Amino acid sequence: MVYVSLDGEAGPLAVGLPELVRLCLVAPWWRDAPGRTAEGLRAVADEYREDLPDLDRRRDRAARALGLDPAGLPSEAAALARLAELSRGPVAAACLVVGYEGEPLDPLFDPHPAHP
Repeated sequence: MVYVSLDGEAGPLAVGLPELVRLCLVAPWWRDAPGRTAEGLRAVADEYREDLPDLDRRRDRAARALGLDPAGLPSEAAALARLAELSRGPVAAACLVVGYEGEPLDPLFDPHPAHP
């Protein structure tokens, strides 16, 4: 599953619909953090939870409605780590999206993250 934004970014989100559903259930804010750093995503997640204090209950209800066991969902950290892995690995190379000018769109995540 590939995401293409109106801002000229594109990249893989998941390998298959089940993985995409799990990502959206546990980290629906993933695309809202500028630069999509771990710290930025945490800040966005905290804001999201302030606006929806019953997010976990809603997530669990949605998971059950889809036939998923809420206890079997990945953690936020695991889902976001998988998203970053997909955006930097061979799947990203295979899912390259080219814009109107013939140039690849910007990746969702920095393909060469800084190491601490």
